[in-house]
Parts: sequence; C-alpha cells; structure tokens
Amino acid sequence: MISIIIQTLLISISVAMDAFAVSIGKGLTVSRVRAIDAIKTALWFGGFQALFPILGYFAASTFSSYMTAFDHWIIFGLLAFIGGNMVHEAFEEDEVNAKETAQFDWKHMLPLAVACSIDAFAVGVSLAFMKINVIFAVTMIGVVTGLFSALGLYIGRIFGSRWQKPAQIAGGVVLILIGVKVLLEHLGVLAL
Repeated sequence: MISIIIQTLLISISVAMDAFAVSIGKGLTVSRVRAIDAIKTALWFGGFQALFPILGYFAASTFSSYMTAFDHWIIFGLLAFIGGNMVHEAFEEDEVNAKETAQFDWKHMLPLAVACSIDAFAVGVSLAFMKINVIFAVTMIGVVTGLFSALGLYIGRIFGSRWQKPAQIAGGVVLILIGVKVLLEHLGVLAL
C-alpha cells in the first residue's frame, strides 16, 4: 500500500513539472500575484492534469498510439505560440495592469492547461495497466499540480517584479524551448 502511494506521488510530481515550469513563466510576466490568480492557476492546471488522465484511462486501447503520434506537435505548437506571444507582448507599450487582468482569463489559461496536460493523457493510459486506484491517482495528480502551479506563479513573480520586461522575454523563450525540447525528444533527436 505504501509503495503504491509513493509511486502515485512520484507520478503526480512528474506530471506536475510542466505546469510548474509554465506557472513560473507566467509569474514572470506579472508585477504582483493576487490570491485569485493563484487559485485560478491552480484550478486550471490541476483540473486539466486530473481530467486528462481520466480521458487517457478510458481511451487506453483506442487512442494511445494515435495520440503519441502527434502529441509532441501539439505541445510544441501551443508552447511556441504562447511563448512567442509573451515575447511579443513584452515589446508592446500597453499598461501592465491591463495585461494582468487578461492573463488569467480562459483565453490565456486554456491553451496552457491543455498543452501541459497532454502528457497526463499518456499517464492515464498507463494507469489502465497499473494496479493503482485511478480515482486516488487522479485526485493526487490534480492536487499536486495545483499546489505546484500556485507555488510556481509566486516564484516567477519574485523574479519578475524587478526585471519585468526581460523576465517576460525569458519566460516566453523558456516556453518555446520546452516545446522544442518535447518535439526533439519525440522525433528522436534528443534522448528521452
């Protein structure tokens, strides 16, 4: 029983790392983090990280090979678009406060949550073949990802408050590089 809990915790932490990194990047783009922003971030990332393993679990035999054939292109495309948009916004003359209110709406959060959760779909596929309680695993994945995401937002904000524009550029570049890394790993250019 304890080994199952530890195994599930390790899976949860591993799955949460993409959302944690993206949350740090998101935190780099704001001058302050409101509690509601941290809650929204936790719910978006934690919710989608919990949803996608459920979908993967139920679609294990049908869609597994199909998703792994192009998931890296989806991740790359979404992260490159979002990262490029962050870099572009760093050079705009807009007010910081106007940007802050829009950054946590569904138009900004949905693509990030989906991009970070595609790997969780594959985890759900693997859960179908493991002796792990799926409800427990999905709950733990969602909670751990939510906590890591909120923490990442604050960590990013600490670094971003001093160097707003360079930090936003760096956050965008990091997202693009994560997308490139995922793409190159799946294409076999980098070792997994």
